[in-house]
Amino acid sequence: MKLTLLLSAGIPLALLAAALAFGGPAAPPLMESISAPFRGLDMRDLPSLQTVPARDGTALAYRRYAPVDGTPRGSVTLVHGSSASSESLHPLARALSAAGWAVLVPDWRGHGATGARGRIDHVGQLDEDLDDLLTALKPPAPATLLGFSSGGGFALRIAGGPLQGRFQSYLLLSPFLGQDASTHRPDSGGWVRVGVPRLVGLMLLDRLGLWRWLPRALTDLPVTRFALDPAAQARLTPAYGYALATNFRPPADHLGTMRAAKRPVAILVGAQDEAFRAERYADEVARAGQRWPVRVLPGLGHIPMTLDAGAHAAIVETLATLQAGG
Repeated sequence: MKLTLLLSAGIPLALLAAALAFGGPAAPPLMESISAPFRGLDMRDLPSLQTVPARDGTALAYRRYAPVDGTPRGSVTLVHGSSASSESLHPLARALSAAGWAVLVPDWRGHGATGARGRIDHVGQLDEDLDDLLTALKPPAPATLLGFSSGGGFALRIAGGPLQGRFQSYLLLSPFLGQDASTHRPDSGGWVRVGVPRLVGLMLLDRLGLWRWLPRALTDLPVTRFALDPAAQARLTPAYGYALATNFRPPADHLGTMRAAKRPVAILVGAQDEAFRAERYADEVARAGQRWPVRVLPGLGHIPMTLDAGAHAAIVETLATLQAGG
């Protein structure tokens, strides 16, 4: 039946097989501006990983930061960027806890200590994991979901989706809005290479309802690779399979997702961002018919948005305004 469906749709199976086998992404050269800022970070006070079970039994790893004064003014759940883990957001989480928030920083499935690196079982599983984490850990209100880079795209996915009511507000740091957004630079400025033929082939099989019938050796084939050096590849997540690459970002219709968001949203980006076009975010917000504040921080590139003390101050200020209903 499934094979008949493919043949009746006029799909050349030999071309599809070739796209899957040979249409994967090349490894991009090291992008030093992404890697260098993390070298030498002080991790001595990094909280230990804890876990809660997901609905499929997978241990979801996370780190928790208590507010310094002991009484939370609210909570912030952080979403790290592509390839990364909770460790990458330690400086930001530490700054937010010092400012009074309870902070939750997961290793999102397919990264760090949660699941197999680079893969998830199906598109939508990250959304399920977020729902399970919130149900188990109950971060105090008012609660904000804050995502950086691809994690900002995932936060946008939640802001405009059925789980949007789980948070009172959303803060997007240098978010990936999608390859069709005016903010997009080719290959995200050199950070990622996409195997378009393989990606399209797997997308087609998914849309035909064949995903659950495919062998793991096929669904786990990389469709994106990141610009990491060999040492970082051993520690981070160097490539994504189709399901993770599709889930850890906004839906393809990013403007429709933005229009569907009903809770307060704000965007912060560095003026010198080398992955995305900082000057275009306000245009995208206007195209979606939203009035979200967009703040461009002078002198900052992509990664410093999570590491720089000035960026931390701007994030704290914006969070306070969002959670106050601004």
